[in-house]
Amino acid sequence: MSDLKRLPLHDLHVGLGGKMVPFAGYEMPVQYGLGVMKEHLHTRAAAGLFDVSHMGQVILRPKAGYEATALDFERLMPVDVLGVAPGRQRYGLFTNDAGGILDDLMFANRGDHLFVVVNAACKEADLAHMQAHLSGTTEVIAVTDRCLLALQGPAAEAALARLVPAVAAMRFMDVAQLASPFGELWISRSGYTGEDGYEISVPDAGAEALAQALLDMPEVEAIGLGARDSLRLEAGLCLYGHDIDTTTSPVEAALTWAIQKARRSGGAREGGFPGAARILRELAEGPERLRVGLRPEGRAPMREGVALHAPDGTPLGQITSGGFGPSVEAPVAMGYVPRAFAGIGTALAGDLRGKRLPVAVAAMPFQPTTYKR
Repeated sequence: MSDLKRLPLHDLHVGLGGKMVPFAGYEMPVQYGLGVMKEHLHTRAAAGLFDVSHMGQVILRPKAGYEATALDFERLMPVDVLGVAPGRQRYGLFTNDAGGILDDLMFANRGDHLFVVVNAACKEADLAHMQAHLSGTTEVIAVTDRCLLALQGPAAEAALARLVPAVAAMRFMDVAQLASPFGELWISRSGYTGEDGYEISVPDAGAEALAQALLDMPEVEAIGLGARDSLRLEAGLCLYGHDIDTTTSPVEAALTWAIQKARRSGGAREGGFPGAARILRELAEGPERLRVGLRPEGRAPMREGVALHAPDGTPLGQITSGGFGPSVEAPVAMGYVPRAFAGIGTALAGDLRGKRLPVAVAAMPFQPTTYKR
């Protein structure tokens, strides 16, 4: 793993018994001593601490007023940026001219500027994309001196509030910049597990002390990539490069909830984003295929790449994410099928080790979300 980058908290993960694996160009802990199953269930029951410092953090600082920056940023995706209130965050999607997804991201209105978090594997391309399209109105600043931690689970509020009491008043998708003994923390009440929790940008100099202070609490355990993946899968959340990519549109990906009225046909700022012709057409007419939840029969998981067929053997598509859901005690998966086969309860078959086994289209999320609204 000599060519891989290391997280600022690498030594802490090794000291905690983290098993380090390559992921998005970094050495990342896939699990700790508890193991993936127990880490997953602990997050659902109490609180899990994830190091997601491999992700990209970017500040968009206006040169000529916030509105000009917001509108320029809005032109890169089918999302209402201008309508996000100060102190609030929203999910976004960079699209290409063909209507495919370049990356999914989170962005926050911090009053006089925007703060953006992008996926690790895409961050260099995303940074170049923003610099190419926003430089007229905006200074695009890569944040390189801060870690990003996620504290997730029903005990997350009580744990973090011991250190930063103001977080208790935050609601889902609120953001705040709060003073702490660890430096100024940039906190959002959001995450990638379906559970209540927070994402915390902390100066590198204070990151280990913050992580250790949280891990010293009895309800908090260190959680690795393995449980992060099974948690987000149970929550029905997409993983870029697997469930969404440059060939999938937001409508195919069942992410139409992320396209606000202002950007749709007849909206105040209709279209004007890359791939608008395809995306608006699919919103009006429906896409040819859809991302759906899937529940294989039995106990055997169906993982990414498993081919999906109609009962008569017609090839339909394939699974893009799959595994065993520890909270639901059953295998769960997601994949793409033609719209005619996307109805809840539709019987399909998946090719598993040479056998064609039953799988049914299912509602998502598989595990109910617990966001504090």
